[in-house]
Amino acid sequence: MPFVNKPRPIYKDSPLEHKKRMERQRARRAIDKKYPDKNGNGQADIREGKDVSHKKALDKGGSNKDGYFVQDAKKNRSFKRDSKHNLVSEASKREQKKVTKK
Repeated sequence: MPFVNKPRPIYKDSPLEHKKRMERQRARRAIDKKYPDKNGNGQADIREGKDVSHKKALDKGGSNKDGYFVQDAKKNRSFKRDSKHNLVSEASKREQKKVTKK
């Protein structure tokens, strides 16, 4: 019981952050509903240890309608971000090098 003698912390999201969080949650739940969960832990087996990535990033105005897929966490989190942790580029450093070589 971590909050025995202290008040519970209150986290307030901005309306935009809340909307993005709900969109990510809907995508995860849709994948859990679509694929089997053989070990019964509440998560689809295909999603265990991985992230749900959106084809068009939510920071760039994307949504679940644009599409989402399961991706390795390292790949999904390798995008360039600014000091406020907002997405700068949807292409990873490796992908940017491929584009500049052509």
